[in-house]
Amino acid sequence: MYQIGIFSKMNRITTKTLRLYDEMELLKPAYVDKLTGYRYYSSEQLPRLNRILTLKQMGMSLVDIKKIIDEENGIDVFLRLKEKELLKNIEEEQIKLSSVRNYMKRLKGELDMIYHPVIKSLPECIVASIRFIAPNYNYYFDIIPKMGKEMHRLGAVCAEPEYCFNIYHDGEYKEENIDVEVCEAVVDYCQDSDTVKFKKLESVKEALCILHKGSYKLFPNAYNFAFEWIKDNHYSVIDLPRESYIDGIWNKDSEKEWLTEIQVPISKG
Repeated sequence: MYQIGIFSKMNRITTKTLRLYDEMELLKPAYVDKLTGYRYYSSEQLPRLNRILTLKQMGMSLVDIKKIIDEENGIDVFLRLKEKELLKNIEEEQIKLSSVRNYMKRLKGELDMIYHPVIKSLPECIVASIRFIAPNYNYYFDIIPKMGKEMHRLGAVCAEPEYCFNIYHDGEYKEENIDVEVCEAVVDYCQDSDTVKFKKLESVKEALCILHKGSYKLFPNAYNFAFEWIKDNHYSVIDLPRESYIDGIWNKDSEKEWLTEIQVPISKG
């Protein structure tokens, strides 16, 4: 039998900790002197104390340790859950490390353009939509102003902040005969016409978003970066990407000032 002071020195823990374990009925003394109140511990209690200390070092609370320490499979279940948690943490830290390394490369000029990947949600919205087959990309500059005039005729009011974007339905890059849908967020539905339709788009929980500044001819750089980032960080693409137009020919004199956000809906795994 060992007095509490000796037992604490043997196990490199404080007497205050041993008293706390006693109060919690996690590790009670083997014997308490009724006259002096001195606590005594036996060598047979060392394995239990070691289990408590080991589980505590792994991050388990004393309350949870008390729940499982006497259960036949309790510790095994905890260790498996802890292993899963640690593996997830390692994966998340590896993703952060990959992002840091890629960012360093971009700052050093090793990549063509500096992109700053951000994951965010996309809001639910009502849109005025027009879908057509474009013979080429220059065709947009003809059809989109006509769409604006038709929306005005129908009484459509654009939402604020403005959210205008294209969705490509081909599933691949094409130079001609492009299946594209132009969407403009509006405050409410209007009567459909032969060209402009109104519908609701559901919210997107997570989308990888990167800002591209400059000519649309350089979009392949942005898309290549986006899909490489998605792959490197263990995400999956779950829907068609969007090109959200922030600044363009309508308000900027130079192509260098055009600003577009590439938005790719994703999920983990």
